[in-house]
Amino acid sequence: MSEQNQQDSGQKSGNTENRPTNYNKDRGRYHRPFRKKRYYKPRQDQEQNNIAPTKLQFSFKKISIIIPLLNEEESLFPLTNEIKKVVSKMEIDYEIIFIDDGSTDRSLINLKEIKRADNKFKFFSFRKNYGKSAALQVGFKYAKGDVIITMDADLQDDPSEIPNLLKKLDEGFDLCSGWKKKRHDPLIKKISSKFFNFVTRFITGIKIHDFNCGLKAYRKEVVENVKVYGELHRYIPVLAKWKGFSITEIPVNHHPRRYGTTKFGVTRFFKGFIDLVTVFFTTRYIKRPMHLFGFFGALAFLAGIIVNGYLSYLWIKGEPLSNRPLLFFGMLLIIVGVQMFAVGLLGEMIVHTTLDEREYIIKERS
Repeated sequence: MSEQNQQDSGQKSGNTENRPTNYNKDRGRYHRPFRKKRYYKPRQDQEQNNIAPTKLQFSFKKISIIIPLLNEEESLFPLTNEIKKVVSKMEIDYEIIFIDDGSTDRSLINLKEIKRADNKFKFFSFRKNYGKSAALQVGFKYAKGDVIITMDADLQDDPSEIPNLLKKLDEGFDLCSGWKKKRHDPLIKKISSKFFNFVTRFITGIKIHDFNCGLKAYRKEVVENVKVYGELHRYIPVLAKWKGFSITEIPVNHHPRRYGTTKFGVTRFFKGFIDLVTVFFTTRYIKRPMHLFGFFGALAFLAGIIVNGYLSYLWIKGEPLSNRPLLFFGMLLIIVGVQMFAVGLLGEMIVHTTLDEREYIIKERS
């Protein structure tokens, strides 16, 4: 018998020694080995992607974003889209207020179209250019949020910094100012800004790096007690600090200008320093003018007395004084000192007759 016949007879007789392990004698055929069913388990990062991201939460009920603008027709729609992306990630009510400062291009037309598309956007339009301070003051007046965010409309301020500003206010600060640590501006503007900020820090004693950054966050109480006019918008941190509010700053992104031209001019540089003197006087000495005029008046009067006393001593010794210009200088110092002292007294009288208890800011009461 051949080997093939022996193998076939072995299979028929039930010999299973040479049969594969996957042979099923009931069915008389081979089958695939049984495998346990494997269940697909997504990776951890995939599970996280399937979960809807949680929105940022703050202690504030509503924020108002105030945006003054002048001839920024090209940047309004991109800015609107960027702001929507940012506020959609926050669990908070909001409103956006555009202040058109007398634009002569299509800015107002674009604002009307933005308003029709979304009621969260509002706008005010001036008949002529009144300046950034006037635009901000109108925005402060009509803002309904308990936190106010200000930013420029030229797309150089980054709306994605808004949550970071709100976090600083949540820490307990009243005002948070942006710091354009890396600026994308012309060289002359960078140099003048550094010099301006250095002088302001030196005179006011407030240690922040960028007073004029348009990106800031305020509690409602700050804008209710700080009045801005002229060119005083760049000194809002100074006005707030001297009224007792706590201020801080954070570095923020600053982008190159995409559209239009800068509104910076050399005249604004000189106006800024004149306004610094105004802020210094109105915030430090408006309620106590005698401390300013009286001090310098007394100093001039004392210097005049010393000069004339010295000349009197020389006259007693027999030296002629007719050809001594120092005599006229001493007399001038005495006259100026008396006049400044008198101005200080008049200022004190005016303050005492117009004193109003409402001018004091009460933080808490029981």
